[in-house]
Amino acid sequence: MTRPTTRPTTDPTTPPMTDLSSGNPDWWRQAVVYQVYPRSFADADGDGLGDLRGVTDRLPHLAALGVDALWLSPFYPSELADGGYDVADHRDVDPRLGTLADFDVLAAEAHRLGLKVIVDLVPNHTSHRHAWFEEALAAGPGAPARDRYVFRDGRGRSGELPPTDWQSVFGGSAWQRVPDGQWYLHLFAREQPDLNWGHEEVREDFRTTLRFWSDRGVDGFRVDVAHALTKDLADPLRDLGELAEDGDRALAVLPPGTHPFYDRDEVHEIYRDWRRVLDAYTPPRTAVAEAWVPGARRALYARPDELNQAFNFEYLQAGWATEEIRAVITDSLATARAVGASATWVLSNHDVVRHASRLMLPPGADDNAWLLSGGRTPRVDEQAGLRRARAATLLMLALPGSSYVYQGEELGLPEVADLPVEVLQDPLWEQTGRTRKGRDGCRVPLPWTTTGPSYGFSGGGGEVEAWLPQPSYFARYAVQAQEGVEGSTLELYRTALRLRRKLAQGEELTWQPDTPPGVLSFTRSDDWRCVTNLSPAPVPLPPGEVLLSSTPLDDHDHDDGTGDRRLPPDTTIWLA
Repeated sequence: MTRPTTRPTTDPTTPPMTDLSSGNPDWWRQAVVYQVYPRSFADADGDGLGDLRGVTDRLPHLAALGVDALWLSPFYPSELADGGYDVADHRDVDPRLGTLADFDVLAAEAHRLGLKVIVDLVPNHTSHRHAWFEEALAAGPGAPARDRYVFRDGRGRSGELPPTDWQSVFGGSAWQRVPDGQWYLHLFAREQPDLNWGHEEVREDFRTTLRFWSDRGVDGFRVDVAHALTKDLADPLRDLGELAEDGDRALAVLPPGTHPFYDRDEVHEIYRDWRRVLDAYTPPRTAVAEAWVPGARRALYARPDELNQAFNFEYLQAGWATEEIRAVITDSLATARAVGASATWVLSNHDVVRHASRLMLPPGADDNAWLLSGGRTPRVDEQAGLRRARAATLLMLALPGSSYVYQGEELGLPEVADLPVEVLQDPLWEQTGRTRKGRDGCRVPLPWTTTGPSYGFSGGGGEVEAWLPQPSYFARYAVQAQEGVEGSTLELYRTALRLRRKLAQGEELTWQPDTPPGVLSFTRSDDWRCVTNLSPAPVPLPPGEVLLSSTPLDDHDHDDGTGDRRLPPDTTIWLA
């Protein structure tokens, strides 16, 4: 079998990079990790597209913010059929975003500033422009090169029907026919053929990839679609029948570990193998799984001999409701504790509506319908959304475990819901027949300054407009507009992260009894207390020294001249 050209784990044109990772090997258990979507973070060369040198230039912003690590979404060679998650080479940098030397400079500067570096790993699929897939297409049916992917003959008299009824996440059949008549599996875009993880060559290639980036100083990995690698490929392939159109229901209905392509028990063999690779480094490299599976199943990915952590999507999906949030927090802590992991918390990322907008939608509202309306139905109160987002953030940062912060949420950015359809880049728009608007609204490039064609996003000596249009109201959210301004969202994040470093001890919390309806209240170690008022009315402020509040507190005067302090709606406080 031929292989795509691979690079040595150390670039022969440059000296080996010193391993700058140091300190506590369990740093990830209570870390705050900042997600960078490179194409939308900062543009150093002035072409309107974010790049690695832009990230390096803005690393002081992350250091001043007080995060522990940055997670880089894919920066690999890609035609952007899925925003960079269609990877043509897992061990290189897209030329539009820089070079491997640029990556080395970024990693070295991050470490100098005390920041860990996590990179996105995309193991479920490659780009259709990957050397392996091009070889598979050229080789034809029955060739060994096709075994690295999932090729099958079709059904029907002449093979004109897909091999199964499996559906793509992006809509339509998960199978694509090629000119010689066979079909290949793609659980996502047709430009993202799924790899066959039953093939040893695939497994060895990803071991090489783990070592390649670890040798370049990477401290950890975020594993994309971690629950989908292994599939039941025994012939005849199984249909899902009435469950085919609803992946979440299929996972809930089928016995755990038996879905034909999601969350199969065999996937854990892969991660135990990876753990041996990651543990060969000092300190061991960490990993976090993106696994859209129920909590008890999610915890399996975070076992000590697997990936350390797994993203907690139940928390992200919870509505702004006291009992719902409390139940999710309690369950999440319990499931993580059961396998010796720490919990993870996230409110926004590159795939969902930003929480400054999402948390204001009515319970049960359809995010996609709201996006299709351009954010007009229902209309979201921007200031109320920001208020709720700030309260949600302080609540999240008070919880035991790791918090993942998405770029721009420290500025309070709302979703850009009214992007014109002619500028949309997300393949969801076209692949769903223009019925799902997609994820571009949370990927609009960041505003750094209050003026200029791209609000400081693009540099290079002559600013140009960003690759996705930024609304004019981004000026008031810019870093320049908030830097040093008391009460700004940026300064709230900075203060919260500074306090969190001093206060966060241990991995336990204790819920406080007898709290008013609509209020969440818990204590951490040393009687540090977090109180969130999710009700529509002010409530009495508990005793204690107020360390931080997401919004100004109310002073309430009684008729008899006495007064007390009240906790306003949609507000979180930290008390000593």
